[in-house]
Amino acid sequence: MARTAGSHSDITGPRVREAALRLFAQQGFAAVSMRQIAGEVGVQVGALYNYTPDKQSLLFDLMKSHMDGLLAAYADHSAATAEARLHDFVQFHIRFHHDRPDAVFIAYMELRNLTPENFAVIEALRRQYEDRLEDILRAGVASGSFDVPDTKIATLAVIAMLTGVNTWFRAGGRLSLEDVEAQYWQMVRKAVSAEG
Repeated sequence: MARTAGSHSDITGPRVREAALRLFAQQGFAAVSMRQIAGEVGVQVGALYNYTPDKQSLLFDLMKSHMDGLLAAYADHSAATAEARLHDFVQFHIRFHHDRPDAVFIAYMELRNLTPENFAVIEALRRQYEDRLEDILRAGVASGSFDVPDTKIATLAVIAMLTGVNTWFRAGGRLSLEDVEAQYWQMVRKAVSAEG
């Protein structure tokens, strides 16, 4: 099949990903067809297969790109105190995820639609990110700054709490993102603090 007039791989490929990301987040992976994605991009449905083998591969690529970007963007300042490192993590997590609401929604809500092989890859990347926070909590417990009976449970609880900001926060609302970060930092700090 001939390439659609005006279609260029360096332009159309990213447009396919953007359209899929938006549609998956709005309607759910199972409800979106390749025909809908093609319609959003303005190409024939057959042309999509120049950019992705199938819908599953597209979902996996979107999730993996999100996780790779998350891991690459996070820089743990290991020389700092555990409390300073935790503060940086809280701020980073809220800001990074705030800027990518559709990618975050898909990364959490569409895991069930991955094949077992693809799920294993994404789960391993998620564990790498969780391990970074757990390392901070362990360091805080070891130094006596934090009192956390189970660092794995605390890790999952903190990440769930921070990720939840995306479900309710809207720019222009009662609180600025900076206000939200400050309040969430206080909640996280109090939850793990060794101080009575």
